[in-house]
Amino acid sequence: MGTSPNTSRNGPLIERRSIDFIPDNERHGSLWSQFTLWVSANLTVTCAVTGALTVVLGGDVFWSLVGLFIGQLIGGMVMALHGAQGPRTGLPQMITSRVQFGVYGAIIPLVLVCIMYVGFLTSSTVLTGQAVGQLLDVSTTSAILILGVLVALLALFGYRTIHALGRVYSVVGGLTFLYLFVSLLSGHEVSALLGNRHFTWPTFLFALSLSASWQISYGPYVADYSRYLPRSTSPTLTFVMVGAGSVLGSQLAMTFGVFAAAIAGDRFAGHEVTFMVGLGSVGLVATVLYLAITLGKLMSSALSIYGSVMSVATISTALTGKSAIGNGMRFVLIMSVVTLYTSLALVADHGFLKTFGHFILFLLAFFTPWSAINLVDYYCVEKDNIDVQALNDVNGRYGKWNIPGISTYILGVLIQIPFMSSEFYTGPLFDFFGGIDVSWIVGLLIPGALYYFCSRYRLPHQTQQAVQSNRV
Repeated sequence: MGTSPNTSRNGPLIERRSIDFIPDNERHGSLWSQFTLWVSANLTVTCAVTGALTVVLGGDVFWSLVGLFIGQLIGGMVMALHGAQGPRTGLPQMITSRVQFGVYGAIIPLVLVCIMYVGFLTSSTVLTGQAVGQLLDVSTTSAILILGVLVALLALFGYRTIHALGRVYSVVGGLTFLYLFVSLLSGHEVSALLGNRHFTWPTFLFALSLSASWQISYGPYVADYSRYLPRSTSPTLTFVMVGAGSVLGSQLAMTFGVFAAAIAGDRFAGHEVTFMVGLGSVGLVATVLYLAITLGKLMSSALSIYGSVMSVATISTALTGKSAIGNGMRFVLIMSVVTLYTSLALVADHGFLKTFGHFILFLLAFFTPWSAINLVDYYCVEKDNIDVQALNDVNGRYGKWNIPGISTYILGVLIQIPFMSSEFYTGPLFDFFGGIDVSWIVGLLIPGALYYFCSRYRLPHQTQQAVQSNRV
């Protein structure tokens, strides 16, 4: 859990690395920062609203909480397995997809990941624009623009600054949500809310799927924030600290959302920020709550902006043959992403947010097969032996297109369609399973098994051992 000799105190203020390999002499940080980062990433209004959907769509408090917690554990384990790759690979998450899909083939899941980032950023900005507007006494439009500038700065400074903010907000956000809980539950019979139970499989598994998808959606960028840890860092401890932080933070926020939806009803839905700040009455306490909510927004948005830049950089370098991008290009990419999601947030409203739960469940159909393939390859096939130089060589070990990997991924997406139920589409086998959406389970298990079977036909490794500085 210690730091390497080159500690973070001696590094540049603005991160100079992008998607390139982090050498041992630049490794730094501790596992505690992984815990605080993922606690803080989940203590947000958006996470609370996601939890509230379980009650809004018909679930009771007790079984919604149980379903959410089980889903957190399942999805959190998947997410943490990706996070544990960071110290060993020294690479951001999505560039390792070139191992499974090929240098060009990895662009397929990368494009979908970028769409996910825009969706999360837009929805959370719509919510938090209320807080900044009230705090600064400006219009929501002005507030959204101010948020865009602040998030762009955080993403530009990069890894160290984001982790530092995570350490601060893990305390601020934790205290904020505890205060909100006490204020919300004051004068209400918690035992009565928990005692009013009407279990149904569809609502229970909706809660489970919602939280599992929330966790799995972190998979494409969780290793971005662990790749600077010393190579000697224990993978098991990394798994525990990343997973525990994410599960704890998200369950706390979603539990608040469940109780808020059950107690406040329409006073919460559509007015989330106003309702939450109203729990602090007026004056100084309300101002502190606005600040805390805004800080949480900056934290989660910085993660998504940073991750989106890693993804776009991975796409561009695949096409140009380069191994990394410079700070000038990083700035251009950051501003492009900020401009895109800010523009969408300015024209969106709470009608957009009503489909948010269905949106992330729909996205799950595209990320569960990727996650299964990536994890099976890393832990069962390659066993963390990644040829770093070959990641940028279309004529190298991984090639342009890995047809078995791409085919397995496409099949993994398609095989979920008959079992799927979303606002966008309902498959023919959904009713056969009693109105229960099991598509994400199918999307995890079958592609993983198929990829493991197909991996035996992968071309022989061109290099069995490589120089340590070029291979992980």
